[in-house]
Amino acid sequence: MSVEPKAGRSSNASFKEQLLERLAGLEGFEARPSPVAGGTALFHHGKEFAHFHHDHEIDLRLTRKLIMSLGLTQPSRSTVHPTRSASSPWIELRLDSPADVVRAVDLVKIAMHQR
Repeated sequence: MSVEPKAGRSSNASFKEQLLERLAGLEGFEARPSPVAGGTALFHHGKEFAHFHHDHEIDLRLTRKLIMSLGLTQPSRSTVHPTRSASSPWIELRLDSPADVVRAVDLVKIAMHQR
């Protein structure tokens, strides 16, 4: 059985593109080049709270307490932040499946509203 992609969503879109598409239109949200990290960053009312390392990984600023309460952990074999402190308020999220994109949308919304 085949499933047709939803209108406006290309089945060939990268996970990064899928995430940005799901976030488009949120009040105060903007995706644009990061002046600090380079690449695409996410802003809420002008403040950067996340940036992409590549199409399959986003670095998201939450709080250490929230990261712990949600049971999030840094990906093993991180190439961008292999020595990140356990007390960091930043967490790398891998986008390897549509389910990862859905979870990332929820976490990005949390990050946007804790600022």
